[in-house]
Amino acid sequence: MDKEVQRLVEMGATTARARAALKKYKDVMQAAERIFEGEFDNVEDEPDQSQSSSTNRVELEDTEMEDGAEDSEVEDDEGSFVDYDSSDEGGIPGDATAAKVNDPYAGIFFSKDRREEVIEVEEEPVFISVPGIDDEVELLTQGRWMAGCPEGSEQNFLFELYSELSGLSGGCPCPSGCGHKVERKHSDFFAIYPDFVPYVEQLRKIVSQTCTRCRTEFCFACGEKFSPGANGSNLLWHCGNLQGVILGVGLYMVERLFEQQKENSETKDTTEREAKRRRTRDADANDGSSFRLGGSKKSKGGIGYAGELKEDNSGQAEAQALQLEKDEAIRALLAQIRIYLPNLQRPGGGLTSDYLPHPSSLTHLRRRFNLITSELLRNDSLADMSDRHGLYFELLQWLETIASHESLCSMMPMPIMRNISQQNVVKKTNASTIRERKIIYEGSASPRELLETIALQAQAALKGLESSKPPEDPSSELSEEQKRKTLDDPKGKSKEDNNLSGSIIDEATKLSTFCKRLVGTCVQIDKSLRELKGDAFVTRMHESLPKAFTSASDNVYVEAGGTDEEAKEAYMKWALSSRFEYCDLTITGTENADETLNYKHYFNNEVRMLANANIPKRSVAIAKELAILTTNLPVAWDSSIFLRVDETRVDVIKCLITGPEGTPYHNGCFLFDIFLGANYNQSPPNVKYMTTNGGKFRFNPNLYADGKVCLSLLGTWAGPGWVPFKSTLLQVLISIQSMILCEEPFLNEPGWATQANTPQSKAYSANVRRMVVRTAMLDALKNPPEPFGEVIRTHFRLKARAVEKQLDTWLKEDDGRHLASDGGEYANVGGRNNTGSSSNGLQADIDAMKKLLKEL
Repeated sequence: MDKEVQRLVEMGATTARARAALKKYKDVMQAAERIFEGEFDNVEDEPDQSQSSSTNRVELEDTEMEDGAEDSEVEDDEGSFVDYDSSDEGGIPGDATAAKVNDPYAGIFFSKDRREEVIEVEEEPVFISVPGIDDEVELLTQGRWMAGCPEGSEQNFLFELYSELSGLSGGCPCPSGCGHKVERKHSDFFAIYPDFVPYVEQLRKIVSQTCTRCRTEFCFACGEKFSPGANGSNLLWHCGNLQGVILGVGLYMVERLFEQQKENSETKDTTEREAKRRRTRDADANDGSSFRLGGSKKSKGGIGYAGELKEDNSGQAEAQALQLEKDEAIRALLAQIRIYLPNLQRPGGGLTSDYLPHPSSLTHLRRRFNLITSELLRNDSLADMSDRHGLYFELLQWLETIASHESLCSMMPMPIMRNISQQNVVKKTNASTIRERKIIYEGSASPRELLETIALQAQAALKGLESSKPPEDPSSELSEEQKRKTLDDPKGKSKEDNNLSGSIIDEATKLSTFCKRLVGTCVQIDKSLRELKGDAFVTRMHESLPKAFTSASDNVYVEAGGTDEEAKEAYMKWALSSRFEYCDLTITGTENADETLNYKHYFNNEVRMLANANIPKRSVAIAKELAILTTNLPVAWDSSIFLRVDETRVDVIKCLITGPEGTPYHNGCFLFDIFLGANYNQSPPNVKYMTTNGGKFRFNPNLYADGKVCLSLLGTWAGPGWVPFKSTLLQVLISIQSMILCEEPFLNEPGWATQANTPQSKAYSANVRRMVVRTAMLDALKNPPEPFGEVIRTHFRLKARAVEKQLDTWLKEDDGRHLASDGGEYANVGGRNNTGSSSNGLQADIDAMKKLLKEL
């Protein structure tokens, strides 16, 4: 019977009512119906009922709350919607009383380490006809109304409001006590109209009721009298009940529209992929020159020469226009609903429901709006956001409004519970068939954390735009509508703007305006939280946010730990915080007569030639590039990419790539100098390979001893080339990491591309390992190249145990041949020689490397 009680509790019933109903009615659904009809309203709740444990509730014990905190403050401010850390590790250090005075929210933490299993009943949709609407409209069922991962007693709040306004708990009595009731219908408050505005107009028509007996005017949602002279335009802000149902239904409409658009896009993508595969199969079948080695399975090969392949870019403008159309539908709906958010800064002053919001308002914002926020802010392209600024401006306005209200602002640092898996379950009883969904929710980044990730990109983009000198952002003086118009038409569409230069300046202005608006939202949210929660609260929140270090001095020493797992965790923590930094790459005291600085960089001459250049098109491209690189550089225990950008010349870049696992480059440190030239991004970046042992070693057919990097994206190798305004430096770096620093580098030479696993290929890889140990490990650790000294030392310190094991394995696998500056000389030599011999110096290099590792 406990399972049946639990199901009823999940539907919103109390445990006492659930047990009483099941005692009388054996069928769960019949018991639920009787509970919702009010038959068991007289059953008293059991002690501590609101804290009863279930699969979808979070217990809040009295001992978990702050000592001395008033119940009303905790419930109103944080309610059951936060976790309190009662452990010694997360508790208040030192004098708890003193800590509470400085930070009354010291027990609140922002951990994402939470997982909840929720069982939801899947009800059949119900449709009805309503006057003035051609098609039937859907009725919002209780299951959909209460869907999502709950916190604490949220289900009770939702069930009570739904039961009251849908008529399950009876009619709305006249507040004068005359005994008259006005019956509520399910469709009064829960009909899902095609648009939000007709729904609101329907509510406006019915919200004011007049008693037929005593002529008293009262609110149909809460049953209380209207104050004398109540303004008709403000009727929908009369009570928290109205606000709760308007936000709940409105956000359900947004969620449904968002999901429909997502499903349509996925269906279209699947159809296009299938069509493309069919075209490819047909082309292969009709191409007499095509062949495959070893039957139908394609043989392993290097990157070789892929031919003059070109990417099909048709349809991009059409897809972008379609995306903007979808965005506008969501933006308009969000703008219409935002009016009903609790907002004490409302023009004309706050209204009743602004001061007394219903608990379900926070519930629906957290369950529905937060999920949409999560989807939109996980977009890793700042340029795409800027192009879709209409929707994102509205999203930012929502976040600012939510953060400015004391009852809602806790949403900002709270982890978003996302649906990570779903299982449909069908249960058959004698009376009916019950469809349920078992959903697993898991904690993920909070709205403020997601916003911080994008804000870091925006700050990097603004730094890249400095040289283009865009006009000052007027957004702080404009309304939201004016801001959007500024982005849509920053220069009034004058005739002069038809030329390319004008359009690029416009693009710089749009990107700058959007980035400043984004950063401004973070500042505004933090300001609101500081005023409502205190400085200590905001400080602790910032400690949990992602960071982008601006100098090596900001780095924190990370311990390797005693186990391999601890070492991997420490490495990831360090790498994520160190992958992108600004630094000073200039050579001090070497200014020329024209006061042009010199740089510790291969392309120093090219850099100096563009010292005073102002190329808006290039600045916009660099700004977008930096935005991508700031938070998207891949880091992992197996292989990572680290970037250092000059703090005043963001076109001057140095890159360090650690060799991938499973390759002869594993854990080696490979340095590249990068310069974004005058024609960037119409032309690819300039890239030079610097780990060459003084120009002696050729580590790969695509990495020459003189530093040349052969890659189709750079125009130095055959294959798909650079696509202006679409290709990125990140693509170049990942291509080097994955395609050049590969498992069998021998295959990268076109003439050898089919010789996988041959003695020649194995000899080539063995020679690469010898070069890597000597140059990319030992020399890199002895004389680390600037500015990667600390990165290289930390890389080897945290991986010392793993590197020692790797070196032992490499020594056993070595073929004993001499170390050649170019392994290509082994191409025509087969067999093995003196396996395990140390005559080639590998043993000595490994011993020296191990000694340095121990010193670390």
